[in-house]
Amino acid sequence: MGIDYGSKRVGVAFTDESGSMAFPHKVLNNDKDLLKSIFKLINEKEVGEIVIGHSLDKDGNPNKINRAIEEFITDVTLELGLPIHLESEIYTTQAALRIQGRNDMTDAAAAALILDNYLTRNNKK
Repeated sequence: MGIDYGSKRVGVAFTDESGSMAFPHKVLNNDKDLLKSIFKLINEKEVGEIVIGHSLDKDGNPNKINRAIEEFITDVTLELGLPIHLESEIYTTQAALRIQGRNDMTDAAAAALILDNYLTRNNKK
């Protein structure tokens, strides 16, 4: 499962069965029901690992959303204990916009790019 965590919306992506390609799945509102919605998707899709966009500024320092991402990771880890990997998310939303333009799945497309970057890097090892 790939996640592009934002202050208003959270994009979600999944891989194909072989774990070699990432596909946008849905965009969730970042509200009080977010964790419940994420846990439901994890159970439905039998997720074994999570890749979350690591949000840093251009100099490599944590940005404003980073603290919320760390809290989200803690909540997911305490509840499910799944392995969580951080993958740079710099410019993924801009890349998604370039590929498909702005629509209701832009954040899910960014999540797919984050997940795809992780898969590409780790499948070469």
